[in-house]
Amino acid sequence: MTGRTVFEEKFGFRRDEVTLANWRTAPFSRWAFQNVTEIVPSVVQTYGQAQDEEPADAGGLLGEAVELPGGAQTVQAFLERTHTDALTIMRGGAFIADWSAPHTRFGTPHLAFSISKSLTAVIAGILEGDSLLDPDAPVIRYVPEAARSAYADATVRHVLDMTVSLDFEEAYLEPESVFARYRQAMLWNPGGNGESLLDLLCDLKRLPGPHGEVFRYRSPNSDMLGIIVERASGQRVSDLMRERLWRLLGIRGTVAVTVDRVGHARTAGGVSLSPRDLARVGEMMRQGGVANGTRVVAESWVRDTTSAGSRDAWLRSDFVGLLPEGRYRNKWYQSGKGWFCGIGIHGQWLVVDPASETVVVKMGSQPLPVNEALDSDNLAFFEWVFGTA
Repeated sequence: MTGRTVFEEKFGFRRDEVTLANWRTAPFSRWAFQNVTEIVPSVVQTYGQAQDEEPADAGGLLGEAVELPGGAQTVQAFLERTHTDALTIMRGGAFIADWSAPHTRFGTPHLAFSISKSLTAVIAGILEGDSLLDPDAPVIRYVPEAARSAYADATVRHVLDMTVSLDFEEAYLEPESVFARYRQAMLWNPGGNGESLLDLLCDLKRLPGPHGEVFRYRSPNSDMLGIIVERASGQRVSDLMRERLWRLLGIRGTVAVTVDRVGHARTAGGVSLSPRDLARVGEMMRQGGVANGTRVVAESWVRDTTSAGSRDAWLRSDFVGLLPEGRYRNKWYQSGKGWFCGIGIHGQWLVVDPASETVVVKMGSQPLPVNEALDSDNLAFFEWVFGTA
């Protein structure tokens, strides 16, 4: 066969060039982040055809000029420069703008990366309301196998707030690091020695200092939360999300969660869903835990998530530059300015501003996992959107 296929015309590479070794790197990530189930074992649940919804016209927004730390430019140019795959904006409970990049079909599920942490925490909050999960209980009440790990004397609250004194680094680009072994255990990288996520978690060591004093962003905490949630409920995470979250939110598309070799869900970063369905989560949080007139999670839990948390632990962290007035609670970030968010690497954002009744979802395939300059521009863009209400 000669010439380029439709796939090559759309993405600029062949499907057979995407492998387990390169799927998170540019340019392959532009396709892979929307098709993770072809690469990593996943639990897939479909609730409808999100592509059948009518996208809200974003045309009037795209030509607007926005002042950013990187300079003034149109929204269209900003979205392209920041490697955005999709943007959805809700205001007052209604979708007011949807934008998709040329390589993205409206309504397609997209990997949310670490926003998965925030979603899992909602399930933990639901179980707390059912008196099935005690955030002040020791981790080993639910996962006794962790008795020889860093989690031996940690509580569920430490796990929820990322204050476990865990000897682990988020070394995304280091192929010989413990982080690379972690990605092998979750089946996101080739290789490995057959260990499961739980095997790895129970082998992680602790730092000398006490738990609870420093916010340390360590993804294994959120995979441990997924296992805690399953032990506390007796149900798989994917089934809990289906019964206690997705159906109540009235989501319209497909949700997938990657799993390891024995079926443990990658609750730290493996959830894929459409931008609109993710926005529905944000709207539920904006409404104090209610969706479509039904209570999803306790209002007290939402209030705690959006206003509590240790300011001192945040100030001791290396995230303070991102949100100088911030805090972290139940795997959600607080801005200190009233709005709050979930964040994922490679450009994933779920941002909720109760004051302007706005929810913004921005999903991308940013080449670097973390880019501080783009983070600053994204934050400025979100605050600009809030100000247009």
